Amino acid sequence: MTIQDQLKLIQGLSGLTQEALARRLGVTFAAYNRWANARATPRLKAQSKIAELYREYTGQKEIPVDVLDAKKEIILGQRQNHKSVINTILNNPDIRDQFYLSLTYHSNRIEGSTLTEHDTAAILFQNAALPNKSLTEQLEAKNHQSALTYLFDYVVGKQKLEEAFILKLHSILMNSIRDDAGFYRRHGVRIVGTYVPTANFLKIPDLMEQLVRDIHKKSKDIISQVAEIHSRFEKIYPFADGNGRIGRLLIHAMLLKQNLPPAVIKQERRRLYMAYLNKAQMKDDLSNLTDFICDAVLDGHKILERKN
Repeated sequence: MTIQDQLKLIQGLSGLTQEALARRLGVTFAAYNRWANARATPRLKAQSKIAELYREYTGQKEIPVDVLDAKKEIILGQRQNHKSVINTILNNPDIRDQFYLSLTYHSNRIEGSTLTEHDTAAILFQNAALPNKSLTEQLEAKNHQSALTYLFDYVVGKQKLEEAFILKLHSILMNSIRDDAGFYRRHGVRIVGTYVPTANFLKIPDLMEQLVRDIHKKSKDIISQVAEIHSRFEKIYPFADGNGRIGRLLIHAMLLKQNLPPAVIKQERRRLYMAYLNKAQMKDDLSNLTDFICDAVLDGHKILERKN
């Protein structure tokens, strides 16, 4: 793992600015910036301090060679700090509401919503009606919040993630928006902007049944399993609309089932997200998507720890 990788992870986990981290390391901002951008290499004494900070924020004794492995170890180590992530969310309204806001705003924005984060907060928490925004976008925000509420309650009830759960999520998400809310599509579709082939609609029930069976398989590599399921779900494309949002809701449910926080997939990283998803689907290469989801889980952990 390079110095740049270490510094990036430290900054992401600590929530500190580069200026603050430079002070922690006893160097100027200019020196830190050169290290972070691989324009210079710190001396051995500074490298030792960086290693100490890395251990402080990750809890790891040694620095793994592989960045992705390091992120996975950090995520699995963090879950030891919470007996029950879902109960932490539900028992702390500020944490719960921040997840409502972040997950709803980013997920809808990825799908083209024009609502700002401020707009979304007003709709979710003040029941505001915004005259300058479409009714559909406002319904999408409220429905996504309702879907998350259902998801959180479902997970805390320790029920299995079955097909009925996925269909219910869709019925909530598309309530009063589509007549086919809660039903698989009954026609062919293509995903605009990609060459990813979607499933024949006649095969969707069988493909979804197999997907759910694979969700329940035990895996030592939880994040890679989540990435693989997400890639397959989006390729099946089981619904006429709402597949991206339902797919991300399923990510949250799978993670919470493993006592991990929801993954905050940020709208400003949409292009990377789509590129990595496409690579997983077309080239059967999950590495970038898995790494991306790791970062999203780490962002979810910041909300859980009130560092957001």
